[in-house]
Amino acid sequence: MEPPVYNKFEDRVFLALVAVVTVGLAVVSAPFFGAILWAIIATIVFFPMRNRLMRAMPGHRNRNALLTLLIIILAVILPMLLLGVFLVNEASDFYMSVQAGQVDFDAYFAQAVAQVPPWASHYLEPVGLTNLDAALAKAGAALANSVEVIAAQALNIGQSAFSFLLALGVMLYLTFFLLRDGPELIKRVGNAVPLRVEQRDAVINTFALVIRATIKGSLVVAVLQGLIGGLIFWALDIRAPLLWGVVMAILAFLPVVGTGLVWLPVAIYLLATGLIWQGVVLMLSGIFIIGLVDNVVRPVLVGRDTRLPDYLVLISTLGGLAVFGANGVVVGPVIAALFLTVWEIFARERSGKV
Repeated sequence: MEPPVYNKFEDRVFLALVAVVTVGLAVVSAPFFGAILWAIIATIVFFPMRNRLMRAMPGHRNRNALLTLLIIILAVILPMLLLGVFLVNEASDFYMSVQAGQVDFDAYFAQAVAQVPPWASHYLEPVGLTNLDAALAKAGAALANSVEVIAAQALNIGQSAFSFLLALGVMLYLTFFLLRDGPELIKRVGNAVPLRVEQRDAVINTFALVIRATIKGSLVVAVLQGLIGGLIFWALDIRAPLLWGVVMAILAFLPVVGTGLVWLPVAIYLLATGLIWQGVVLMLSGIFIIGLVDNVVRPVLVGRDTRLPDYLVLISTLGGLAVFGANGVVVGPVIAALFLTVWEIFARERSGKV
């Protein structure tokens, strides 16, 4: 039977229908963008394990996908949930300490200002930091604004928890089917994409490579830096070490600056307030332990060839966070890597035609 012949008008109408239906599905799925994204990420990262199970137990796709999903839950989901519970408890205790007056930011600030040498006061005078009363008023206003923000966010805890559990359920449900039917889905999508084989393979391989590099490299490095930083804060008896460790883990996704945005100001404060050995230990630990984790661990996990330039990682990560929220930590670098890939293909084909 010969394939049907369409005229140009019918082709255009059908392409318009494809575009409208695709956009419609994207709009409907938008509320679960994060769940879909992390389901794809979990599938890409744990697919080699699923393949090993398939070789050990061939012909049992459902069982192997379910076993892989259970490993994801036990190795990733449950530890993250426990960490979240501990973090909320520590943040609540810290907040209650502030409310009870046990944490006196004004006293800490006054103590730091008192340690400023006379020659430095000349440079602080233009910004008003030599006027203790004015500086304390600014600090108090900033703290009050922060407390108001925390109180406002606390009202949405119930709704946020429900949304999180719903998204987690969707993510796990989708991950199961992606683990089970992943190769078939990739083949069907690849055949439908209007690209040449080499172009399609380059885009798909880059996408998978960057996902694995981001998770194996950036995420593992961030967890290690946050863990080490939290332990150092705990050893130095700095309040809320778990909270600061999580903050350092989040900031570790930013190259160059990263965790230094936390430990460096704290080290300077310790030195300024007369806690010399604590400040020196924190400074040396930040430089030679926390700071070197990225240079030592990341190349071992993902290799140096898969790394994007630091400036591109910084821009794409910050831009991804601004546009996509927390998901932008992955989305930003992936878009940047795809940008480099498609332009490399385009440049190579252009030079080949000349």
